[in-house]
Amino acid sequence: MLNRRAFLLSSGAAFLSGSAAAAAVTRQQTRVRGAGAPIEIVDDLWGTPHIRAATIPDAFFGQGYVVARDRLFQIDLAHRRELGRLAEAFGPSFARHDANARLFHYRGDIDAELRRVPADVLACARAYVAGINARIEEVIANPALLPLEYRILQIMPIRWDLRDMVRAREAAGGNVDDEIRRARLAAIGMLDLDAIVAPLRPAWKMAVPEGLDAAAISPADLGVLNIDGLPWANLTGQDPAAASAERANAGSNAWTVSPSRTATGRPILANDPHLGIGGFSPRHNAHLTAPGLDLIGGGAPGLPGIMQGHTDRFAFGRTNFHIDQGDLFILELDPADPERYRHDGGWKRFDKVEEAIAVKDGAPSMVTLRYSVQGPVISYDPAKRRATALATIAMQPGGDGAFAMIAINLAKDWKSLRKAFELHPSPTNFHYADVEGNTGWQVIGFVPVRKKGDGLLPVPGDGRYDWTGVRKYESLPSEYNPAKGWFASANQNNLPADWPRDRIPAFSFRDPYRYDRIAEVLTSQPKHTLADSVALQHDTLSTPARQFVALLPQVPSPAARPAVDMLRGWDARIDRDSGAAALFEAVWREAGKRMLAAIVPARAKGLVSSIAPSILLDALAKPDSRLGPDPVAARDALLDAALVAGWAAIRDKLGADPAAWRYGALHQVRLRHPLSAIPAIARAFPAIEGEGSGGDGYTVMARWLGSGPGWQVGGGASYLQVIDVGAWDNSLMLSLPGQSIDPRSPHYRDQYGNWANGRMQPMPFSRAAVDARAATRTTLNPA
Repeated sequence: MLNRRAFLLSSGAAFLSGSAAAAAVTRQQTRVRGAGAPIEIVDDLWGTPHIRAATIPDAFFGQGYVVARDRLFQIDLAHRRELGRLAEAFGPSFARHDANARLFHYRGDIDAELRRVPADVLACARAYVAGINARIEEVIANPALLPLEYRILQIMPIRWDLRDMVRAREAAGGNVDDEIRRARLAAIGMLDLDAIVAPLRPAWKMAVPEGLDAAAISPADLGVLNIDGLPWANLTGQDPAAASAERANAGSNAWTVSPSRTATGRPILANDPHLGIGGFSPRHNAHLTAPGLDLIGGGAPGLPGIMQGHTDRFAFGRTNFHIDQGDLFILELDPADPERYRHDGGWKRFDKVEEAIAVKDGAPSMVTLRYSVQGPVISYDPAKRRATALATIAMQPGGDGAFAMIAINLAKDWKSLRKAFELHPSPTNFHYADVEGNTGWQVIGFVPVRKKGDGLLPVPGDGRYDWTGVRKYESLPSEYNPAKGWFASANQNNLPADWPRDRIPAFSFRDPYRYDRIAEVLTSQPKHTLADSVALQHDTLSTPARQFVALLPQVPSPAARPAVDMLRGWDARIDRDSGAAALFEAVWREAGKRMLAAIVPARAKGLVSSIAPSILLDALAKPDSRLGPDPVAARDALLDAALVAGWAAIRDKLGADPAAWRYGALHQVRLRHPLSAIPAIARAFPAIEGEGSGGDGYTVMARWLGSGPGWQVGGGASYLQVIDVGAWDNSLMLSLPGQSIDPRSPHYRDQYGNWANGRMQPMPFSRAAVDARAATRTTLNPA
């Protein structure tokens, strides 16, 4: 078990004296196109670049430059994928993936989209793009600076254009796979079984939309969303199964504690966003300073601005809120002309776009892209007179969100932030705490306004269920300076109890286990400290495990007795050094499989293939007729069998001696280059591995298991921050595995061990604190 009070102490050795740091500083200069004046970049001991510019746009220029310096291949590959330009570099097998990406390009007025953006925000975005391009020019002019991937793959990075940030939209289908499953269950009269997979939160009664032939719905209606993984299975950073696991587990934790409940009388804001772990790091840290701007934190590589961090006035964090932002529409095609579909009592013609996709060493691939009034046509089958269209917020005017973080970063207070929120379409719990002691929570994001329906099943595309607009953040919950002195979000249902039934934005909120544990801890701490927040971020107490242990049989079979004895004396913490934690995870997995087999009828087994933890625990605690004529006896037999099977599984993995079992030996943290399927890439980019981890998907230290039968860490908080609001230099952060993706850099994996062992790194902010820990100083001079 980690020593939860030692986290802060363990980072103290890394604080060098000013003289020791200064003696080791490396200085260099370079000339770049696009900067308005000299920009100084001070890289600290942990690889965080502190950018000092004469103007705010130049600070964002510096951010673009350092992101490209540290993560060029990562952002270039993602950029190619979003623009549909993979085939031109990698060959014809990528052309259909390019077509899919281009289907989700914005087909509206890009100039009008840019006019929506305030001039100061647009200037910063333009400068960020110029900074990326400046680094690209630099590495092209001096190939010795090229990241290793380019030499191995024999490609070059592509230049960026501001308009592409508006053009490329998100191709994700949101919950449409859930919609398909529900329709197929409805077709066999078993829609209620969907609650086993995804119980609705808030509670809701589903019904088949009027006019929908549920029996005709099939996975084929997802069309291009069913496309196989890219020819390099991990090109996107994870395989399709891992992506599914991430959708099921992804979330974040954040809490904000008011001055009245902290030991210092200053607010504390903690945040740890949860994303997939295994490929490129999803955060890159930076500090931007200029007259009128002082900003530090973690940003998304390739997106201008900082997503989690603080300015000199306020700290901010974010977690996923839930808004159903995607609907599947079933279109009826005209038998006389399949380029028309039924809509509003007549036939409407598809908008068609012809695209020529450049292909390496081959002729261009020509594709036809179709759009209905609802959105991109993802499936088109004239033989069946059927097509499907996907409506998403991302494809609506203003739905790209590329400029939202800049607007938030430029804000000065709660009032000006609320203006910035208008540019933020994605569903988010926004946390705020300022130097005056104020704290605030605001849900932001765009909510589709539907003519009718609740978005839970596919709907006819004949016009009756079309979207009529969007609601913005003003229609969503918020709280300012709450009386209880703290608030938290962990993807739970945090809609107020009296929220209007006709304005529920989604029914997909997560199980409340992480939130409940956070609330339990914060409520018990009248004087919360930074160390308390760090400890809570690494808390491994599992509420499901605690509830499961309480259900263990009093008189187990002889074969199950060893497992019961080990679990009954366990503290329900999913610690990496715990043998009982390893056993619990195996028994939990076995119990879930057996419960599914017992309660899901044969006709629905292909549709109901997982069970929500709350449903499993409820079925175990209150066995009912689904388990047969004697449900209690059936439950006891199920539990006994799961205990026996789980014990055998861990014995096979970890050996015959239970005293030597360690969860961390199974739950390994392994990071590989996303293109490691290519032997030359695998040789040049050694896997970062060797550490085990505690936690799972239901502990506050959320490090969930990957998809499939394995035990590897599939995702969790690769970036963490704990902010001491106003005493900024006390703040702490951590990024896995480091700032750079180049194995030649000292920051390729320098935070891997710290992350695995819960050692936070300092977050120096003041000029003196940064200068005392400077490792390199680079001046970008205008060309």
